[in-house]
Amino acid sequence: MSSALIVFAKAPVAGLAKTRLIPALGPEGAAGLAGRLLGHTLAAAMAVRADHLELCVSPAAAHPAFDQALQAAPGRLHLTWQGEGDLGERMHRALSRVLALHERAILIGTDAPSLDPLRLTQALQALDDHPAVFVPALDGGYALIGLTRPAPELLLDMVWSTPEVMQHTRDRARQSGWTWAELPPVADIDEPADLVHLPGGWL
Repeated sequence: MSSALIVFAKAPVAGLAKTRLIPALGPEGAAGLAGRLLGHTLAAAMAVRADHLELCVSPAAAHPAFDQALQAAPGRLHLTWQGEGDLGERMHRALSRVLALHERAILIGTDAPSLDPLRLTQALQALDDHPAVFVPALDGGYALIGLTRPAPELLLDMVWSTPEVMQHTRDRARQSGWTWAELPPVADIDEPADLVHLPGGWL
């Protein structure tokens, strides 16, 4: 089965990236951590055997961190823009686009450093037997979604950034007749209290 891996990322700009961490790290520190998370996530993604690897960015495609990522993986990493809309609209658009060309796709952010190549590979393999796969986040959301077909019923008109996102997604999936796999949950790095989940030596 042909596969695609999409990394959703925000430009690591001071004052715009990881704003909920600014009280603990300051604007520059939060942006620096965002940049490190981006590099870490891309390294994990590039270690996975996927037919298409995409860095899908916002608010714009121009940033030195994105240029550096493309230079590190010439010809393999493709840069795209997330476009307008809320998170669900942007994810649905990106997944629908790659699923028109590939049989399975997973989408991740850059907030979960424990999404290593093994976990990403396991998620892709889960799509051999299930139409959807998730890696829940400890905060009640999810850090990875994988699909074998577009799923507007799972992504559109969702209230995001709440502790109920994963449960609401499960409820929607059941109502729509989806089956899915769930891998063990991981920690997102969103709030100052989450910094304890960073790899050793990062701060």
